[in-house]
Amino acid sequence: MIPARQVILRLLLGLLLVLGAGSAQADELRPGYLALTQRDATHWEMIWKAPVLGGLATRAHPRLPAFCVAAPPQARLDGAALVTVSAVTCSRSLAGATVALDGIEASFTDALVRVAPLNAPVQAERLTARRPAMTVASTPSRWEVARTYLMLGIEHILTGYDHLLFVVSLVLLLGQLWVVVRAATAFTIAHSLTLAGTTLGLIGLAQAPVEALIALSIVFLAVEVVKLDPAHPRLSTRVPWLVAFGFGLIHGFGFAGALREIGLPQGEVPVALATFNVGVELGQLVIVGLTLAAMALVRHFASRALRPAVRAAAYAIGTTASFWFLQRLIG
Repeated sequence: MIPARQVILRLLLGLLLVLGAGSAQADELRPGYLALTQRDATHWEMIWKAPVLGGLATRAHPRLPAFCVAAPPQARLDGAALVTVSAVTCSRSLAGATVALDGIEASFTDALVRVAPLNAPVQAERLTARRPAMTVASTPSRWEVARTYLMLGIEHILTGYDHLLFVVSLVLLLGQLWVVVRAATAFTIAHSLTLAGTTLGLIGLAQAPVEALIALSIVFLAVEVVKLDPAHPRLSTRVPWLVAFGFGLIHGFGFAGALREIGLPQGEVPVALATFNVGVELGQLVIVGLTLAAMALVRHFASRALRPAVRAAAYAIGTTASFWFLQRLIG
């Protein structure tokens, strides 16, 4: 029989390796994505992006109001998602009409619907198996905007693997709850600044170099974890909040890339931006809590295995991030 300490150690390493095996395109939208953009009085463009994993690509399809007719779609594969683009003709406004995703009940993935009428507020809602349809409003409610963007923030940090691995690496490096909390708070403040500045059009960076720098930030932390020596503290452990703040500024541009894809509802930009940030922070706290809990389990049942386990996790994370960096650098 395998000792309990070995089982726990293997579970920890397996979890981190699975997390590290995610796609390199961490700032693309992970749920399904249905966008309806009005081009003129009667013509719309419909883009349906369904991840292959989770069942949306094979089981779900958009359902438009009866007064809308969609032309045969053009389909292509984009990474791990099936993307279809259709021209849609609607005889009247979508205000008050229902847009749905038939078949989402049989999948394991949520979807975001974004409706962008001409000369009217953009609105976005999250559809789930329990809520497969939305009614297009003349003006989206503030509560609906807040709820939608809060969930988007949580999902983005939990399924945006590079941001997730950065936070995991930070916890592995620091190891103590309040030290991690202070560093994570600095990270949050920093990415909130660049996210807000980019979203509001005050600052901006090209997405490709941002993605490469984000991967490099994870490589840096992984190296710091491997080289960790309490007798000879390095900059990352002497002033971890400063390192987290600096990298947080870069990650904020990455978060902005995700928001740029879905857009913000006109008239409710502050609410959407604030709740998205809160969602990211909540998801971040979940990652911190789970990683600290895993380390505490190893420390309790096999204290001597903790340092080798942390180093092995750092090597796995660093290798994955190095691959991402090279992939994004090459393009």
